Amino acid sequence: MEEQSLSRPELEVAESKRCADVSQEPIGYVGIDTVLDQMRRKAMKNGFEFNIMVVGQSGLGKSTLVNTLFKSKVIRKSPGTAIPKTTELNSVSQVVEERGMEMRLTVIDTPGFGDQINNQNCWDPIIKYIHEQYEKYLREEILINRKRRIPDSRIHSCIYFIPPTGHWLRPLDLEFMKRLGRIVNVVPVIAKADTLTLEEREEFKQRIRKDLQTNGISVYPQPELDEDPVEALLNDKIREKIPFAVVGTDEEHQVNGRKVLGRKTKWGIIEVENTAHCEFANLRDLLIRSNLQDLKDITHNIHYETYRVSRLNEKFQSSQTKELGVL
Repeated sequence: MEEQSLSRPELEVAESKRCADVSQEPIGYVGIDTVLDQMRRKAMKNGFEFNIMVVGQSGLGKSTLVNTLFKSKVIRKSPGTAIPKTTELNSVSQVVEERGMEMRLTVIDTPGFGDQINNQNCWDPIIKYIHEQYEKYLREEILINRKRRIPDSRIHSCIYFIPPTGHWLRPLDLEFMKRLGRIVNVVPVIAKADTLTLEEREEFKQRIRKDLQTNGISVYPQPELDEDPVEALLNDKIREKIPFAVVGTDEEHQVNGRKVLGRKTKWGIIEVENTAHCEFANLRDLLIRSNLQDLKDITHNIHYETYRVSRLNEKFQSSQTKELGVL
């Protein structure tokens, strides 16, 4: 009935749109399927950056976990290092190569965070650093003659280490994670999970999830950013496990004739990569094997874009104010 009221040109336009929406197989081979190979070759040639920040008080095994994640000595710590009196930021970079693919990994540690008697505003240096990396990228991006590939020092993921108290999140954790969640992808983990029984661990995880929901804290992967039902289903499985209960170690042990990464306790060997023992493998898969590109995409399209729009609006309003002053 609606088509009868349309003119002939309008009907032709409507018909062409319908035809354009129909997926068609080409008559012969075109080579569209080679695009993935082209992208792979380019990625292997150029490599890529991946920047992780680790946040948590001293003694929670941040350095050990990072070294376990990438199976290399990314962070080297000297024994007996004094705890800083204020929150500091230490950055270390390393090229990690696997099967011809190079990843320029940068890890930013935050010694001194949460270690003082008075931890008021101890997050300020961390928030400032994250914003500085956005600003650095923005300055390169708005240049008239900008680089073809802008060096990327933006934080793609922040692993937040929660002490294994078995109780509730501390006010410090709640306040800081709320602030962090607005500007970066936060992945919370329960550190040194082997100090809790399986029952204590599960109860603690449930309390943490309730705390996060009650306080409106956004952690990765954010439900509102799921692009389709399939992605939502996969991310729901991840969200069910957050926060990941993790154990880190660089020690190898023999278990049933095979070498495993594990920690030796009086009860036996805790196999780090065994999901029946801890959730380290789930964290590794999220950060590297399944969601690494998504972490980078959300950093660029959501967190950085929010910062970029805010800064450009500030500059526009500032220029408008100056023009009015001249008039």
